Amino acid sequence: MSDAPERWSRDAGAADIATLTIPASAQRRRVFEIDVRFVVRTTAEASDPWHELTVELDGKRQWQRRIPTSNLGSTDTLDYRCRADLGVGQALRVRALAKVGAAARVKLAIAAEEQ
Repeated sequence: MSDAPERWSRDAGAADIATLTIPASAQRRRVFEIDVRFVVRTTAEASDPWHELTVELDGKRQWQRRIPTSNLGSTDTLDYRCRADLGVGQALRVRALAKVGAAARVKLAIAAEEQ
């Protein structure tokens, strides 16, 4: 068994849903820093663009936010970060759901790094 911290990631590209499953460990408790990043792009002519990100941990909504998209003609992001404490034998399923209005999805990614 390695002493290196675990790292898990899922890049869903321009998809509207990303799911990352961290498998259980039978030997030890672990704490993960979870990062979710949603990147969108708009045209300079976009009218009232917005983007929304919802994050679920094991099927329960953890966080949700809808904001007006800034930087018309370029990209904007919506990010969420949290900690997850996994006991021995406990797995974790992280799901990110992305929505847009007058904007285009560019990237939806989840990363988890053991602390």
